[in-house]
Amino acid sequence: MIEGKITRISGPIVYAEGLDGCGLYDVVDVGEAKLIGEIIRLEQGKATIQVYEDDTGMHVGEKVVSNQRPLSVRLGPGLVGTIYDGIQRPLKSMYDDAGAFLLPGLRTEPLDCAQKWKFTPALKAGNPIAPGIVLGEVPETSSVKHKIMVPPYIRGRSLVKIAEAGSYTIEEEIAETDLGEKIYLAQYWPVRKPRPYAQKMTVSQPLVTGQRVIDVFFPLSKGGTAAIPGGFGTGKTMTQHAVAKWCDADLIVYIGCGERGNEMTDVLTEFPSLIDPRTGRSLMERTILIANTSNMPVAAREVSLYSGITLAEYYRDMGMAVAIMADSTSRWAEALRELSGRMEEMPAEEGFPAYLPTRLAEFYERAGRVSSLCGKEGSVSIIGAVSPPGGDFSEPVTQHTKRFIRCFWALDRELANARHYPAIGWIDSYSEYAEEVKEWWDKLDPRWASIRLEALDLLKREQRLEQIVRLIGPDALPDTDRLVLVVAEMIKNGFLQQNAFDEIDVYSVPEKQILILQLMMSFYQKSLAVIRQGAPLMKLTALAIREELVRIKTSIANDKIEEIAAIAKRMDDEFASVERLYRKVETV
Repeated sequence: MIEGKITRISGPIVYAEGLDGCGLYDVVDVGEAKLIGEIIRLEQGKATIQVYEDDTGMHVGEKVVSNQRPLSVRLGPGLVGTIYDGIQRPLKSMYDDAGAFLLPGLRTEPLDCAQKWKFTPALKAGNPIAPGIVLGEVPETSSVKHKIMVPPYIRGRSLVKIAEAGSYTIEEEIAETDLGEKIYLAQYWPVRKPRPYAQKMTVSQPLVTGQRVIDVFFPLSKGGTAAIPGGFGTGKTMTQHAVAKWCDADLIVYIGCGERGNEMTDVLTEFPSLIDPRTGRSLMERTILIANTSNMPVAAREVSLYSGITLAEYYRDMGMAVAIMADSTSRWAEALRELSGRMEEMPAEEGFPAYLPTRLAEFYERAGRVSSLCGKEGSVSIIGAVSPPGGDFSEPVTQHTKRFIRCFWALDRELANARHYPAIGWIDSYSEYAEEVKEWWDKLDPRWASIRLEALDLLKREQRLEQIVRLIGPDALPDTDRLVLVVAEMIKNGFLQQNAFDEIDVYSVPEKQILILQLMMSFYQKSLAVIRQGAPLMKLTALAIREELVRIKTSIANDKIEEIAAIAKRMDDEFASVERLYRKVETV
């Protein structure tokens, strides 16, 4: 045990001396209350420590004791369905112990040490092993089969013994290697160190969210990275909630990083009551929540992202597709700014530290699709919300984030004010995963790539025409240009906008998504052809099929998409009658 003493206190930053022999990022107990801290700078026994709890009342001269290990999270059965703070303290057990107001220095075990888990071994004594090899399985929830893996730091090459099928706590030994190393149901892992894998693979499959504007226009792949930037009230948290509930990930890790208390309260109360559409049971049975609000110590924000990504990597190693919702990385960056200011470092743009891009890169690069050490394919997808002040996308956090992500869902304030949900703007948003997921979409519908580009081009043309309309009015435009405005409005209302309270429209299967867009683009092409034959636009906008196309999203359920073929037939019939009429006119 190495013991030093406090020499200076500056908010969450504490300076201490006498810590010779400690390592960088070692965990320390700070002060008489034994607050959790981490050494972030070390020079000749003089340490700079960031404290993850409120250190009000601490004074110079109090002792600092090093645990001589890096800040780590405990990984094992019992993680799923639990609500943690930024340093993996379960909030419910702390509430049971001390009430609503958390006492400084309060410690609780991150996993229930008394609960017994039903372990089924997959190997026998004498079998060869290696890091990552699956020893057995534990049914953690009805949705998650928890694989007990050989920890990466184990060096033994064979099993001397392994526990029989039965119920064990996380502190009971279940296996022993030929080197005498003991293995338990739970293991520790440093949060700042990425977990190892066998190979990083290229992404190829989209993370299907059921949100049409995302899946068709701006797809995110499993193992990809996305950012949702937007000003206050534009719907960042709402969009993340929808993705968390409906995406086809096996596990959700939701990180509330420095958000307002009322927003985090909504998450904590809403998620347990949400029903997982895949299983019909509570969504919490495949969700881990990390709650860190804006009134908690800022240093805990800084580590909450690392805790969340480490939990995600652990389940990725089991062969799961994990999706991380980080809300929001701007609050995390603000914590870095405050800590950097306390340490009197030279600030970069807008006061953020010069190493902000490096920290962002370290976080986002831990996403990816990998072949794990046990040979299973898993992925970690990161969806990070960004809260630029005043919705200014030119501020440093948004600009640096764009360097490290490949999918940008820009929330538009005008759309949000118009109650257009999701408020993802189609002009500023982009996705670099379209080529990677094209093969997956081609198997579903080979028209996806061409229709997507045609629709996006039409929406961009509509934006340019809107500028002309504001100056001279719509009547000055030819019918072909006014048709662009009409069809763009159809796409906005009937495709891009979704009703989160409509049981049909809340989620749209990929097959239905592409059929709706294909019909709307077909309406545009047919209308264009008829207009060139001499038909007025007014005749086409009066067609009954126009309103019917907009209503498909709410009128036809996901399991009855074959009914869309009848709508396509009616559209062909209506246009055929218009063509016959104007063919006769030409003849006369």
